[in-house]
Amino acid sequence: MTTAAVRALGALAHRAAHAHPEDPCACPPPAVLADRADGTVVRSGAVVAKAHAPGTDIPGLLARLGLAHDPHLTGILLAPLEPRPAAPPAALDGRPVTLWPHGRPVDPGDPDAAPWEEAATLLAGLHRAPAPPARALPPMRGPAKAALAVARMRAARPADPVTAPVLEAWRRLPAWARGEAPGPPHRSRFLCHGDLHLGQLVRHPAPDGPWLLIDVDDTGLGDPAWDLARPAAWYAAGILPPEVWLRFLDAYRAAGGPAVRAEGDPWPELDVPARALTVQTAALAFAKSAAEGRTPDEVEQTMIDACARIAALPPELGAAHSS
Repeated sequence: MTTAAVRALGALAHRAAHAHPEDPCACPPPAVLADRADGTVVRSGAVVAKAHAPGTDIPGLLARLGLAHDPHLTGILLAPLEPRPAAPPAALDGRPVTLWPHGRPVDPGDPDAAPWEEAATLLAGLHRAPAPPARALPPMRGPAKAALAVARMRAARPADPVTAPVLEAWRRLPAWARGEAPGPPHRSRFLCHGDLHLGQLVRHPAPDGPWLLIDVDDTGLGDPAWDLARPAAWYAAGILPPEVWLRFLDAYRAAGGPAVRAEGDPWPELDVPARALTVQTAALAFAKSAAEGRTPDEVEQTMIDACARIAALPPELGAAHSS
């Protein structure tokens, strides 16, 4: 966003955080927490103001905001400050703006304290919650985000041969995992977060309240395995230690999560979504490194190498569980 728009977003957060915003106060100036194409977030005190992506589907956003107020999801999803919405939210530079309570995020400097079990339990609760009718909530945007990442890579590195393994791994995915067709019907009727990673958890009330899931921009109906796909992909690529992956998976199963079978091999359900998240992560690595004029870093290269291994599999294995 422009500097003026970011300042305006900070002013919105400041007004919402103070009963008398016109009075002098000693609080720090608004702080930018994120400023990306898919969302700009500014905090003032106990309030966070978010400008959603340009071109946001407003009816879909309203449905997702309403979902965050659903009593079935109390204790799972952080609810916005506004009442259950009946009209489009205010806009800034054509981008819808919503207001949220501030929560304490996961500390990236303390990976041993990362709340993997809590994340798994929250996901299981979300996946088990009653799903509204399909007409009342859009599909979760996991496959669409993967497709956008591949498109971004293609635009950043047109016809670059180094991207060939990523494109081949993408080609081997079934159409539903590329966002080109509906998913298997028996797997597509669950509430899903759509973009699960540790940055999507906060403690609220801060600093020591319970963990909650945030960011409903990609939430909707779909295959719950997609929400387990990022940690599954990290585990398969060697980034997430096996013991952490097993803690996450065991906690999800113990909470009755329906994304994988209750015991035994989880990969028949996780294989396709995990491969899609591997491609998505590698594609974003190529796009970001090109934009920043650098080579992929070690973690990014690990995911690119994982795509190369997928692309090198015999076709019948590279397409495993694709139907």
